[in-house]
Amino acid sequence: MRYQRSLAIEQRLDAVLRLIRSGQYSTPRLADELEVSIPTISRCVEALRERGHDIAAENHNGTWRYVLKRKAHQVRARTTSMAEFAGSDPG
Repeated sequence: MRYQRSLAIEQRLDAVLRLIRSGQYSTPRLADELEVSIPTISRCVEALRERGHDIAAENHNGTWRYVLKRKAHQVRARTTSMAEFAGSDPG
């Protein structure tokens, strides 16, 4: 049972990310599309952000929607290079 629940959560996160990539979806619209509650979508977006996806809400013509700024590997690469830079010896 635990495996099935984890699989369902991962599938939902994948679906939310796929829809966000299209740049067409607000929280209510994502909830409608995936047939879940608005708080569930908010938790999914937060989980995706924790995984390194740079997701922002932007206002386009009076309508808010989620957009993906950078892919997770780009965020990790940038963080790693900044950490390496901070640890380098300038002298």
